[in-house]
Amino acid sequence: MPRAPYLRGLRTRLVVAFALVAALTAMTTGALTFREARTGVLQQSQDAVITLMRTQTNRLAPGLGFPPGQADLRRFAVDLAAVQPSGAWRVLVTYGELRATSVPDDPFKELTSTLREAVDSHSATVFQRVKNGSRTSLVVGMSVVFGSGETGFELSGVQVFLTVPQATEQAYVDALVSAVERATVPALALAVLLALLAARGVLRPVRALRNATRSIAEGRLDTRLAVNGSDELADLSHTFNETAAALEASVAELRGMEAQARRFASDVSHELRTPLAAMSAVTGVLDEDAAHLEPDTATAVRLISEETVKLARLVDDLMEISRFDAGAAVLHLDEIDLAESLRRTLAARAWTDLVDTELPPPDALRGRVDPRRLDIVVANLVGNALRHGARPVRLCLYGSERPGEAERVAVIEVLDSGPGITDSALPHVFERFYKSDAARVRTEGSGLGLAITRENVRVHGGTVRAANRAEGGAVFTVELPLFTGELPSRAHELTRGSASGAVSPGGRS
Repeated sequence: MPRAPYLRGLRTRLVVAFALVAALTAMTTGALTFREARTGVLQQSQDAVITLMRTQTNRLAPGLGFPPGQADLRRFAVDLAAVQPSGAWRVLVTYGELRATSVPDDPFKELTSTLREAVDSHSATVFQRVKNGSRTSLVVGMSVVFGSGETGFELSGVQVFLTVPQATEQAYVDALVSAVERATVPALALAVLLALLAARGVLRPVRALRNATRSIAEGRLDTRLAVNGSDELADLSHTFNETAAALEASVAELRGMEAQARRFASDVSHELRTPLAAMSAVTGVLDEDAAHLEPDTATAVRLISEETVKLARLVDDLMEISRFDAGAAVLHLDEIDLAESLRRTLAARAWTDLVDTELPPPDALRGRVDPRRLDIVVANLVGNALRHGARPVRLCLYGSERPGEAERVAVIEVLDSGPGITDSALPHVFERFYKSDAARVRTEGSGLGLAITRENVRVHGGTVRAANRAEGGAVFTVELPLFTGELPSRAHELTRGSASGAVSPGGRS
């Protein structure tokens, strides 16, 4: 399951990063501080206990008889424990098999075999921290010696063990842990606050860059960013401005060149119409007299006549395309019987016997369209199928509902039984002058038939697409909205602005 967008945002990542760093820093600092403070507290307490025990042991040791008896050991333990007025000290004194404690019948469970062995093998004072449940105690052991540094030391055989509860020290350590925990929460809050401030400073130019990029994508090429500072984000804003300026200049240049090309095509078409009209009139007269001319001359006359007709058709198509490019295409809507209109298109071009039809009954499917432009659409598609496909060619018409919309559409399909359209040519069939066969430089048509078809469909607010049939052959599908009242504003906008938004369509010529 994909993560929510806000979990992938830069703000969230900055806050999490700052919080993690703050938490890690606080925990590391707290752990080091706790360790040092704990060591200091325990070391101080330990040193104080050992020093006092040594001093009092040396003071009381001369009072022991030698060899000491049970009573001597008992008195020694009680006197040593009395050094601590709070009664926190518990003392165990041993001599061979004899043992005495400051507290009667004290089992002295804190004394471990490890500590006892260490006292047996060393004359120095040894200690060990022992934990019993939640209580921690310091156990200190030492051997009582006779003599001095000058005469040498001699072990007396008397061993003294002292246990001291470390409740006070543990309270200090617990208070230190609580202090570290309390300090971590403000540190995290401060880190989150700093992260939010940092994210705000970082995200403001990023957000501005996003909005500017979106504005560029919507066609506002004059969009620029304010450049503040000299950091990486400022450099990015400066680079964006340079890119936008270069893009604006390039697009302006391309638009100028495109406008010049359109004007050129329009001007040439207009200029050619007058001489073509004269040529068509002359070739018409020559065609009538061709039967009385020499065979070679008659052939030349017929060739000139055919080429003049093709040139006139090309000029007409160029002028039609120019009107679309200039946004001057106008719809003259009329509510008509669509099936009857398609029948008239076939009859006018003597295609009735060449094309199979699947049309609804009269008046079963009516729509508000431009009859002339619908005639052009159907004629171009059927003519294209007859020239480049193979018979049988079928023309179908039926009504349908657009998915997700309440608008009803008329669907026109032209199917042929030819080889179909190659996969490489299929995306380009509506481009102007496109030829699927690069070696074929001359065609019967102008190469603009499908381009004009697409533009005529667009101004109606419809769509046209090409595909290959599974059983072989190509199929062209047109969908036209069945307007029943005034032309919707969407179609008006398409009519006025067909040039600016059109993808250069072309023909399967």
